[in-house]
Amino acid sequence: MTSCSIALDIGTGSTRAAAMGRDGRVLKVASREYQQIVPAYGWSEQRATDWWDAACAALKEVTDWTRVHGLKVDVLAPCGQMHGTVMVDDDGHPTRPNVALWNDKRTLDYVRAFEGSQDCAAWLPYTANPPTPAWPAFKLQWLRDNDPDAWARCKTVLMPKDYVNLMLTGERSMDWTDAACSFLMDPQTGDWSDKVLDVLGLDRARMAPIRLPTEILGHVTNAASAATGLAQGTPVLVGGGDFPIALLGSGVSRPGLASEVSGTSSIITLVTEKPVLDLEISNIGTPGGNWGAFVLLESGGDAARWARRVFHDNELSYAQIMSMAKEAAPGSDALFFLPYLVGERLGKHRNSRAQFFGLAAGHGLPQMHRSVLEGVGFAVNRHLQVLERATGTRPEMLIASGGGAKADLWLQIKAAIYDRPILIPEEAECGLVGCAALAAVATGNASDLNEASRQTVRHAREVHPDPRWVDHYAQMQPVFDRLYTVSQQFYDDLDALAAPATKDPL
Repeated sequence: MTSCSIALDIGTGSTRAAAMGRDGRVLKVASREYQQIVPAYGWSEQRATDWWDAACAALKEVTDWTRVHGLKVDVLAPCGQMHGTVMVDDDGHPTRPNVALWNDKRTLDYVRAFEGSQDCAAWLPYTANPPTPAWPAFKLQWLRDNDPDAWARCKTVLMPKDYVNLMLTGERSMDWTDAACSFLMDPQTGDWSDKVLDVLGLDRARMAPIRLPTEILGHVTNAASAATGLAQGTPVLVGGGDFPIALLGSGVSRPGLASEVSGTSSIITLVTEKPVLDLEISNIGTPGGNWGAFVLLESGGDAARWARRVFHDNELSYAQIMSMAKEAAPGSDALFFLPYLVGERLGKHRNSRAQFFGLAAGHGLPQMHRSVLEGVGFAVNRHLQVLERATGTRPEMLIASGGGAKADLWLQIKAAIYDRPILIPEEAECGLVGCAALAAVATGNASDLNEASRQTVRHAREVHPDPRWVDHYAQMQPVFDRLYTVSQQFYDDLDALAAPATKDPL
């Protein structure tokens, strides 16, 4: 009987299950959607039980398909959204029905308290990361202080895919890619940091054991078999966070390789042997045991979405907007766009703003749309330069994935701004391919993840920089950088002006 693996991706918008061939091709995929819950401004939650229900339904559809087509499932490899902080009791039930997600900002006061009382740079060797509201460490502080009953009943802290793994196997763990950017793992030992746990007032006993993504966590239980259609005893891997697993599935598997994941945000990642200790840089663990130093632009694709809504009330397609932008000359006739529509994640200027600079009577929608695309490119390139200065490494190319990798004009603009080629994976579902690579190692079909990546990842095309555009954009980048720096002095003033008046005007 021909065999396959199953990839399971617990995402923010949906859970997807896929039957995967040994060559990394998607044979069959099923998905089930669910919603985010926003009970207050800055909060973002989901029900852990929704993930399990969606996983059961998607897995049932895929396992039914594998049986019809005579395929044997060798192993299940999971990945999932990161930083969502699930607390479960002795019986594996969530102690709090809703889980704070990666984009939940309720912990901002805890982050500010840490920044105000600690030398953040001195903590980098113990955390590998600067503080940010996304990290589970600060979510746990909030839960401890604001839901003491749920905290008292918490036996184990898990991430979203770990909760689904618990439901599948009865086993508890957290993989090292998730643990590495929890703000609680010591990057030198790969274990939980007593030093950080103590200063934050958290309990090591509640933290799940840290294991590697390619390890077999356990096997599908009888109850999980009935719910999912997986055969009882099917091996389930520890798996990893969706971002590092997608990096693997795009071909970014070893030190020196770099990635741009362009979705709502844009994330630039450089694989390194050790974490890069810099207050402007975050670090994740990679499935192969290295580190992914990354910087993030909060509004990458979101800037194009904003322009479509504001200029066209969402009535034009993105293809029509790209066609309009193509009419403008490179550089948009000296029009700049700073794309900081939702601020920044790190640093002193989380309250940064977007702006057009250089508007003149001769500018129109083609120039404005193109400047939005170019502005994201300049902002990403600024981040890329931060990474390069910190590491002393200049990647020869970038591997692009996400929705932004489908827009040809945007890829051409970025290749010229970055002044290097951009590779695009053949399979857009890089997370599913990364899961297939994990499965290849676990089943002995590949000796390590580098070999597994070569077996499962193919690149469809390569976008080369146009030398004429390169020269023009090279003159614009320093101007963009100066605008970025000079504008910072106004952000607090804008906050004050935007604050609601406390009294009615006379």
